[in-house]
Amino acid sequence: MMQYNSLSDSRTNEQIAQELYQNGWSITDQYISENFRKELLEEQQDLMYHGQFRHAGVGKGESFSIQPEIRSDKVMWMDEGQLTPLQQAYWDRLENLRLAINQRCYLGLRSFEAHFAMYPPGSFYLRHLDQFQSVSYRKVTVILYLNERWEASDEGALRMYFTAENGVETYRDVLPVGGRLVTFLSGEIPHEVLPTKKERISITGWFKDS
Repeated sequence: MMQYNSLSDSRTNEQIAQELYQNGWSITDQYISENFRKELLEEQQDLMYHGQFRHAGVGKGESFSIQPEIRSDKVMWMDEGQLTPLQQAYWDRLENLRLAINQRCYLGLRSFEAHFAMYPPGSFYLRHLDQFQSVSYRKVTVILYLNERWEASDEGALRMYFTAENGVETYRDVLPVGGRLVTFLSGEIPHEVLPTKKERISITGWFKDS
């Protein structure tokens, strides 16, 4: 299993926190080692094989529904009380990131939730915000990509939208390259997953203030 370099990891987390403070978002390549990425990917594949994934929905609680015209990915939520050793290792890494963000951004982040996400070829997720009325506790979105190889021709980019002071909207497309970590403020950056041409795998999570 992955061994951490505590000094370099600390510097990386501090850099992410600084970028989040300045820009509201951050992109970090090779956030985890290649071996750890492969181990997480293998675990995801095994869980998928054994039928642990379900169609993702929209909304929360009584408003939850499966709407494939909005999103067509499959997910498997991680249970913080029953994490596998690999999931726990990732949880521990993210705990250090949570502390770094709190120290720099004063967001009062208290906990973390996450799921494996798998987008089959042709799937997508239309533009949305991760923070809405029933999940106002989500403050920071954290996405780690686990894909083996990814080219621009595979598509499936994460598109993040930004509005300038003059009201003009722009966007940035981020390919789901394996080992890449994308972090952004859940309530401020609309985003979507563009249709993918091959299976697209990530761990998507949220730091919460509850």
